[in-house]
Amino acid sequence: MPEQPNLSLTNTPVPTSFYEAVGGSATFERLVSVFYEGVATDPLLRPMYPEEDLGPAARRFQLFLEQYWGGPHTYSDERGHPRLRMRHAPFKVDAAARDAWLKHMRTAIDSLDLPPELEQPLWEYMERAAHFMLNA
Repeated sequence: MPEQPNLSLTNTPVPTSFYEAVGGSATFERLVSVFYEGVATDPLLRPMYPEEDLGPAARRFQLFLEQYWGGPHTYSDERGHPRLRMRHAPFKVDAAARDAWLKHMRTAIDSLDLPPELEQPLWEYMERAAHFMLNA
């Protein structure tokens, strides 16, 4: 039997995850795209991305965020457990790098123009993640 959509009293679909509530893949694609626009020209962060083309890094980040927020599990299917600290260990992530990362992420989140009840948990997660990655 096919799964029935979760409908409100007005028969409009009700999001069942944060991923759906913010607009799904298109929203995360925009978030990551705007974020990497900033990273591409950042003298502190750009050297942390060894690939000349930031596209593969952007795709991995988008897939990770989508999965974390309730979307498809493509990230784990392709890459296994995220192991974020391990994957970032080769790079010096100090307070300056954290702050630069957060600056670009703030710009990216602001570009989404989300309502406060969706923007706040997204930003709070990014702040926690940025602090968690400190290793220098």
